[in-house]
Amino acid sequence: MTGKYSVPLSKVIQSEGYEEVYLPKPAEEILIRSMEVNRPGLMIARYDKNFTPERIEFVGNSEAIYLTELDEPTRLECIERLMAAQPAAIVFSVMVSKELIQQFVPYGEQYEVPLLRTNDHTSFATSSLVSFLNVELAERETRHGVLVEVSGEGILIIGESGVGKSECVVELIKRGNRLVADDAVEIRKVSKKTLVGSAPDNIRHFIELRGIGIIDARSLFGMGAVKMTSKIDLVVELEQWDETKAYERMGISDETMNILGINVPLCTVPVSPGRNLAIIIEVAAINNRLKKMGHNSAKELLASLGMAEESDTEEKPTDVWHYN
Repeated sequence: MTGKYSVPLSKVIQSEGYEEVYLPKPAEEILIRSMEVNRPGLMIARYDKNFTPERIEFVGNSEAIYLTELDEPTRLECIERLMAAQPAAIVFSVMVSKELIQQFVPYGEQYEVPLLRTNDHTSFATSSLVSFLNVELAERETRHGVLVEVSGEGILIIGESGVGKSECVVELIKRGNRLVADDAVEIRKVSKKTLVGSAPDNIRHFIELRGIGIIDARSLFGMGAVKMTSKIDLVVELEQWDETKAYERMGISDETMNILGINVPLCTVPVSPGRNLAIIIEVAAINNRLKKMGHNSAKELLASLGMAEESDTEEKPTDVWHYN
């Protein structure tokens, strides 16, 4: 799939540890736009239908054996057919001999195709590159909020400006949790079920505290207090306490927020003087993990009270609780 995002080939080379065999221009100027990779066996064997030149091609052991068994004129014809299609780049696995790789170089120069080599076997190198491209070229958006890892769960804290998101995160950090992003969270859809959040490079690990100013969480609290990326497992929305609003007391209903087409569990936490938001968010994170393991405390309580069937009706059995 070719999307609207791109990653420079130099970043691919650095991430995957590729050796440069031939580059038609600086790697920083070569852009990769497809998160899919391909094996060019069919193209080498003279079947060129549905070939996608935007993909990186991996030449592995099978392709190398096929080419070496051909006579030289036929082999060069097959190599030129592949190179004339101008794929985004060609990566040779560790199983491909240097002699065979050198036969690709003149055509790489002629058709301006980057040639790279990896010290890994094809299957491992392919899966590693696909994982890298899935993150770098993923659909994405930026949301106002704070992302912090709490007890192993990625918690996206949102709410109106001034509600206390950053102050809450400082308390969470002091309690041993880790900051990923403050104020702006870049969210990427790395799979059909997974969202990953990070901070923009220019504000990474900085926190704005009203009355104090900007602080560097990494310098102030140490490297153990920050993290580069995190999955988003739960959204916590902070809002000022509204006396007219009925807040969830049982936790029966499963509210969600749609982010990039994925429904993420959502809980709304009212903010009022005296409430320790850091502890509440820690409990919410652990409870969310418990739910993912198949345990819902509210439903289990109702079942023990013989009220399981009533919990499925529209009227919630909140009358069993008479105190905060």
